[in-house]
Amino acid sequence: MTKLKVGLLFGGKSGEHQVSIISARSIFKGLTEGSNGDKYEAIPIYIDKSGYWWGSDTAQDILTSGIPLDIESITVSKWNFPSECNNVDVWFPILHGPNGEDGTVQGLLTLMGVPFVGSGVLGSAVGMDKIAMKNIFAQFGLPQVAYIGVSRDEIYSGACVFPKLCDGIEEKLGYPCFVKPANLGSSVGIAKVKTRSELETALDHAASLDRRVIIEAGVKAREVECAVLGNDNPKASVIGEITYDADFYDYETKYTDGRANLIIPADIPPHIATKIQEMSVKAFRAVCARGLSRVDFFFNPDTEEIFINEINTLPGFTSLSMYPQLWEASGVSFSDLLDRLITFAL
Repeated sequence: MTKLKVGLLFGGKSGEHQVSIISARSIFKGLTEGSNGDKYEAIPIYIDKSGYWWGSDTAQDILTSGIPLDIESITVSKWNFPSECNNVDVWFPILHGPNGEDGTVQGLLTLMGVPFVGSGVLGSAVGMDKIAMKNIFAQFGLPQVAYIGVSRDEIYSGACVFPKLCDGIEEKLGYPCFVKPANLGSSVGIAKVKTRSELETALDHAASLDRRVIIEAGVKAREVECAVLGNDNPKASVIGEITYDADFYDYETKYTDGRANLIIPADIPPHIATKIQEMSVKAFRAVCARGLSRVDFFFNPDTEEIFINEINTLPGFTSLSMYPQLWEASGVSFSDLLDRLITFAL
């Protein structure tokens, strides 16, 4: 039987380059071992930090070593389309962050006319931009914590405007609050601020990373997550909870073994779990996602309030990642999960 050729696209220009490599390693193993190994031929394609595409030989070396290419020591042209790309039957992009899960690569793959795993241009773009995402959630009646979206020019617009911006944030959101670049994932660039001075510093830093910045009110709650799988009839997984030994769930905590604990299934009342599953599917439909997503929530056990935080249309597939573990606990093995995602893509 002829094997289906799966193009595994990983790396990328974002700050989540290393996470993408680790995710791709897990997926490559899942596609080439066991029953999947009889059905699929994985063709890894690596995008380095400059945006240059490398073919299977180099990509396989990166997967084996886990070490990104040192692009400063390599002189290449601006663009390269490896010949192996012409043989791909279905793409599996596992690019996190800008230029990967924001609709840019999805647009390219759409123009190429080859099916791919995950959301299309619209779902990817909306799922990436936290301001657009939250505005759409509001339109669909999904409860959220208070937030303010601002642009870089508002932050850098001079001494007469910036204090007024900070005054407005303090008045509406108070402290603590969270400052986030609108289009970065994996907690990159996020700061928890408790004073005016910290707010000013965090806004300046976030604006250096993105043209759009979102500020959210802090809330005392448990952090729970739900995985969604499907296209027109999406299904929700069991609920998982994240606990951690840090002030908040930052990048280091998220990707350092032992710093965070995943509790699956979460110890929450059944009616709360059902509500979160329903909200997850509603959020999935709201942003026009397809294939897969992970939806994050805040849950206050004292009031039983549930606030949607965000949707991630291309969640991590590392050994520490919540998405595959949620489906494992829901009765879908890792290899079966990959198989279903490729089926949905086709």
